[in-house]
Amino acid sequence: MESMKMLKNQDFIKQINLNKMNIKNWLYPNTHGVKVDAVLLFLRLFFGGFILLHGFPKLEKLLSGSTEFADPFGIGAQASLFLTVFAEFVCAILLILGLLTRLAVIPLIVTMLTAVFIIHGNDPLSDKEHASLYLIVFFCIYLLGPGRFSIDDKLFRSNL
Repeated sequence: MESMKMLKNQDFIKQINLNKMNIKNWLYPNTHGVKVDAVLLFLRLFFGGFILLHGFPKLEKLLSGSTEFADPFGIGAQASLFLTVFAEFVCAILLILGLLTRLAVIPLIVTMLTAVFIIHGNDPLSDKEHASLYLIVFFCIYLLGPGRFSIDDKLFRSNL
């Protein structure tokens, strides 16, 4: 009877360790080679920097108390502005650093999807072009991960 409990506890502990491993693998997959990792660094730095510059005026707007902002989901202009600032400023910094990269690009992807299909939904392609480009790059970073030149690499790869 006691040995059955020990076996169940060991199985439970193995399952917990397996779940931890899966989360680490999702946060930081294996590297793809130096060239691809260098490209990922380049994409993170430049597109993260560009979206950060795009989000900074929105941060200033939020801090000034302005409530003039689109409300595509009916949650209020202030809440929409806050979520956009979180994505375009906070998540952009995380993206640049390569810290929790896959988690950081999820709000950026949602923000760009909103811009392309809701905010500029009826506009010509030329008005959707920037948001579409950001969307494609952020989605690629989500799929490929941060690369070896990231804080995620230092935090998660050595512990796998």
